[in-house]
Amino acid sequence: MSVVIPVYNEAKFLRGALERLYAELEQVDAVVDVILAENGSTDGTAELGRELSQTFPRLQVLELPEPDYGGAMRAGFLAAGGDWVFNSDIDYFSGPFMARVVALADEADVVLASKRDPESVDRRSLVRRLATWTFNQILRIMLGSKMSDTHGIKALRREVIADVAAAVISRQDLFDTELVIRAEKRGWRIRELPIVVEEQRETKSSLLKRIPRTLQGVWKIRQALRAAP
Repeated sequence: MSVVIPVYNEAKFLRGALERLYAELEQVDAVVDVILAENGSTDGTAELGRELSQTFPRLQVLELPEPDYGGAMRAGFLAAGGDWVFNSDIDYFSGPFMARVVALADEADVVLASKRDPESVDRRSLVRRLATWTFNQILRIMLGSKMSDTHGIKALRREVIADVAAAVISRQDLFDTELVIRAEKRGWRIRELPIVVEEQRETKSSLLKRIPRTLQGVWKIRQALRAAP
């Protein structure tokens, strides 16, 4: 199994986050590789990541020249060698979710940790919860998706990544969403599981600044899906 985590300017946060991540991984009955997809950091994140790879087992650091969250995620997915590839942010991960994926490995090809599942516990602010709901409605209306939440912790089989990743056009925020949508359109088996959402810090990106970029990105995905054979 592999875990892919994009990181950008996380030098002050990285060591403690990895300590928490590896504590979570102790709940998973599998050998897990961790890939930090560092992209364009200017605060020494890459150097610290290389240093920490001598301390934390099976930790690999990819170094990409430009800040690009989606591009980093893409590079990490393609570099991952596990039968299952997990994706999370450096401040939001879950060992129990990974353990549940291992338990139902024969029943699904893509597993999503849905913040909107009725059994989920979402401790984010009302504004953040409303933004997740609104984004999901946009995906349902514009892209015909039946998923309740595509943007969060997820796991995909290597075969799914090989099938759909090359066709993904999105970068920045929407790479993982388009990856899931394309897997859905291709008929891969998708399961959603509840999750406890308790972020370890406030989000680094501005919600208002992301809105026009997100709408434009979803429209481009719609056009690309319509043009696909």
